[in-house]
Amino acid sequence: MPIRIAFVGAGGMAREHGRAFRDIPGVILSGIHSRTRAKAEALAGELKINDVCSSIAELYERTKADLVVIAVPELSARAVGEACFAYPWSVLMEKPAGYNLADAEAIAAAANAKKRRVWVGLNRRFLLSTRAVLADLEQTSGPRFIHVQDQQNLAAAAAIGHPPEVVANWMFANSIHAIDYLSFFGRGAARNVNRVWPWAGEKSCVVLASIEFEKGDRGLYEGIWQGPGPWAVTVTTAARRWELRPLEQAAFQNAGERRLNQMEVHAWDREFKPGFRLQAQAVVDALQGKTSSAVTLDESLRTMRLIAEIFKM
Repeated sequence: MPIRIAFVGAGGMAREHGRAFRDIPGVILSGIHSRTRAKAEALAGELKINDVCSSIAELYERTKADLVVIAVPELSARAVGEACFAYPWSVLMEKPAGYNLADAEAIAAAANAKKRRVWVGLNRRFLLSTRAVLADLEQTSGPRFIHVQDQQNLAAAAAIGHPPEVVANWMFANSIHAIDYLSFFGRGAARNVNRVWPWAGEKSCVVLASIEFEKGDRGLYEGIWQGPGPWAVTVTTAARRWELRPLEQAAFQNAGERRLNQMEVHAWDREFKPGFRLQAQAVVDALQGKTSSAVTLDESLRTMRLIAEIFKM
């Protein structure tokens, strides 16, 4: 049986999700709805989406889709999510699923009330570089040290048109890319967050926090706010140190060596928005009842709560 995918939103992220799902055999892009119909019609023409619909209700009735992809601005995600939860399809929400923690908790409550299956598009987990690190770490039982480097700029976020509510919660909207690495590389719950250099609102230049995980791993979040810095992740064990910088590029250094061994960037992360092709496959696998690493809404909340702890929000 084919898998039918519908879309709410017709911007760049909807396009990237559509390109990824369209590449999977047996998937049909069955319908799209956007508040700007002209954009929906243009994207439908580009991706050969079957139906352009005037409402979420019409989108469900005309497509009976197995999955609806929600790719809308952060402040619209809750209302659109609640409207989609009224129908018995599964849902993939573009991250963040909530512009702050309270909004995310409300989305989760609404989904749970309707008993809907909801996944969140945390695509960095599906970079082929990330998967290479995870596969190697599964062979090592010792403790891990995870160092996450983040760089953000509130003025730059405002300058490109993000609303004030989103800018004020920019750590949820954008730092989630980096902080999520702590959530899935660190094993078990985060038991202790020590805010070494605390968040001080828009005056912040550095945010530094150490994290302990219940299975013995340690993490360090280093955020440079309003200054230059990389997005980078390193994971160190007794046997090997992994480095992701840029995040799509994995390299490793073995114990006793000084050189960094570069791995080739996977074709999927060159041809599609990085992580999206493997993420789409994981969601399709979940829809088909197969073992899947698709990120659930509950897993996404784990990262949102860690962000709130780091920034004491």
